[in-house]
This record gives sequence, C-alpha cells and structure tokens, in this order.
Amino acid sequence: MAGFRVIDKVTGVETIAEGNSIRDLPRLVKSYGAARWRKCKGIATVELASGAVRRVELHWYEAHGMGKKEPKIKRYLS
Repeated sequence: MAGFRVIDKVTGVETIAEGNSIRDLPRLVKSYGAARWRKCKGIATVELASGAVRRVELHWYEAHGMGKKEPKIKRYLS
C-alpha cells in the first residue's frame, strides 16, 4: 500500500524519462516484464493515510497495457 489514495484526476502529466534513461529499468523488467517503460509525473489531489487531503506532485512508472505502477509522492504543493 502506498499510504495514500488518489481522489481526483491526475493533471499536467508529462514523461520525464523513457527506455534506457530510467535508472530502475532492470528492476521494472524483472518485476513486471519487458515493455516500453516511461517514468511520468503529474499533479493530483490525494487522501493520505491520516485522512488529510493534499495536492501533490506524483511520480510513477507506466507501460502500455500495464497501467501505472509504483506511484510516489515527490512533493506537497498545498
């Protein structure tokens, strides 16, 4: 469990690395399989485990057909 739940649509999505530019690529391939992996970031409203609702910058990995994997809060915006 990530310790938070996304409660609104992720906006401002942008790719920050893809393919061999991803440092964790060997681990992703081992964990989820070979695919065209991308590391992305975006802004979302989340509910933290404490119940607080915050606007945050999220980072995650995604590949076609696999969806978003390993979302992580990188910074709080509000």
